Amino acid sequence: MKATGIVRRIDELGRVVIPKEIRRTLRIREGDPLELFTDRDELMLKKYSPIASVERFAEGTAKSLNEQSGCLAVICDTDSVLSAAGSGKKALVGKTVSEKLAEIMDSRRSYLANKAEGGEVLAVVADAEIEHTAEVIVPIVANGDCLGAVILLSQEEGAVLEAASVKLARLTADIIANQFE
Repeated sequence: MKATGIVRRIDELGRVVIPKEIRRTLRIREGDPLELFTDRDELMLKKYSPIASVERFAEGTAKSLNEQSGCLAVICDTDSVLSAAGSGKKALVGKTVSEKLAEIMDSRRSYLANKAEGGEVLAVVADAEIEHTAEVIVPIVANGDCLGAVILLSQEEGAVLEAASVKLARLTADIIANQFE
């Protein structure tokens, strides 16, 4: 744990204000759930990720999605990549999602792009190390909240992902979302 040097007082209702700089750095927005942890005399707040609670399920799901699609399959929450299966997975797992991917998830709309057709292929993680030529992004939405996304990536030159890939990713997103409804 890293000290920030910032001190805040608790108000009469037990509230503490988290400074804007820290919220921005940790990508905590108004309404985001935080989980509380205690250890002796320490209190730690952590951004709550419901999908992280089914991480083993996400790993198996990504593996199956990779086998069915032949693409690099990625499952992320709203902050980072939880699991991936296929060529290039090590460059993604555990990394922070890119701003563009966060915007797609916030919009709660699927995204399909193929470089071969002139589409804008977005970076999945902030410090992308892999190049891909086609992608499908489907947000995971449960009870109106976006919990993350299911992503299919192709690195093949001239690859074109089509409606069938979107349907496969949407089915996977729906299965994951149903774990929380």
